[in-house]
Amino acid sequence: MSDVFTEGLCSTLLADVGARAMHAPIKPLRAGWLLRGRALTVSVPAGDNLAIHAALAAARPGDVLVVDAQGYADRAVMGGIMCAQAAAAGLSGVVVDGAMRDAAELRAGALPVFAAALSPAGPTKTGGGSVGRPIRCGGVAVNPGDWVLGDDDGLVVFSPDESDALITAALAKGRAEALRMAAIARGELRPAWLDEALARATLDIAPAR
Repeated sequence: MSDVFTEGLCSTLLADVGARAMHAPIKPLRAGWLLRGRALTVSVPAGDNLAIHAALAAARPGDVLVVDAQGYADRAVMGGIMCAQAAAAGLSGVVVDGAMRDAAELRAGALPVFAAALSPAGPTKTGGGSVGRPIRCGGVAVNPGDWVLGDDDGLVVFSPDESDALITAALAKGRAEALRMAAIARGELRPAWLDEALARATLDIAPAR
C-alpha cells in the first residue's frame, strides 16, 4: 500500500491546513502511538458490533478500521480479542467513536487504538449498520479509502484527492514553525506578525504596568 505520509507530519500541522479533525474525546489509549493509513469504514448501531466482525473478515493490511459507534459509551464494541485479530490481519490501527474495553491489554499491545470511551460491558451482535460506506466519525465525514492520521493530539482525515496539497502545505507550515522556534531560542520573543494583527483587531488591553 502506498503511503503519502512523510517525516515531520503530525495531526496539528494537517489540521491547521484544512484536514478534517475528529472531535476531542477520541484519543489514543496509550501516549506515543502514531496511527496512519487508509480508512476501512464501519457504522454500527449503539452497542452492537456485528458489522465490525464483518469488516475485520474483509480487512487488508494497512487499513485503519474507522468505526462510527454513535458515540455510545455504555457498551464496548471492541476489546482485546478483536484488536488481536486486527493486529494479526496487519491493520494499521483502530478508531472507534464509542467505547472499547480491555484497556490494559490494548495498551500493552502494538496496535494503535483510539476511542472516545471505555466500558466493561460487552456488545450485542444483532446487526445493522454498514461496512465500506461513507460514515461520520468523530463529527466529520469519512469515506472509504480516506487517509487517517492519529497521534497524541487526536485524529485528522483527508481524501486522496486532497493529499498532495494538504501535505505540501503542512510541511511548509512545519518549516515555518521550526524557524519561529529558532527565533525564540535567539531571544526574539515578539512574533513579526503580531503588531499588524493587533492593529486590525478589537481588543481591550490594559496599559502596561
